[in-house]
Amino acid sequence: MNKTTFRNLHRDLGYFYIGLIVSFAASGLMMNHRQSWHPEKYTVETKAIQVSLPEESKIDEDFAKELGKKLGIEDKMRRQMVRNGEFKISFENHDVEIDTKTGKGEIVAYIKTPIISQMMKLHKGTSNFWIYYSDIFALSLIIIAISGTIMIKAGKFSWKNRGWKLAVAGVVFPLLFLFLFG
Repeated sequence: MNKTTFRNLHRDLGYFYIGLIVSFAASGLMMNHRQSWHPEKYTVETKAIQVSLPEESKIDEDFAKELGKKLGIEDKMRRQMVRNGEFKISFENHDVEIDTKTGKGEIVAYIKTPIISQMMKLHKGTSNFWIYYSDIFALSLIIIAISGTIMIKAGKFSWKNRGWKLAVAGVVFPLLFLFLFG
């Protein structure tokens, strides 16, 4: 393959994947900060509740499902847990938090944020199709990166003179971050 072929491959893969690159980058930013601003969903209603709870050892999945029905929650339960004096139940469109000592708590109803919640699924891919497509995308990014190094003409900004140093720095930086802060 000559430089023109690499340039064409680099350009065409870049054009083909530009939408996915932007979507992945945007959803990645949202995933990184989801604890701060919950971009995937937004609250539509918060309701205070008072319930009677059994002792913590008797709070299990069946109890959580029944309590959800009594509270008028129709959506599917995802998980439940008791920790640090709080009983939490997560449903598809509701969250319930109850103080185990007082029985006081709240139900938070929310809906998924249009477009943003679908974009965030890019990082939570669960179907085999999406996994294979993501693998192809990853390999294409490698091809884009390598073809980009080959298509630059010789000179002070070439791969041989400068590019490899920046590429090594690009690998070392996240490794240092992992070792120092991970």
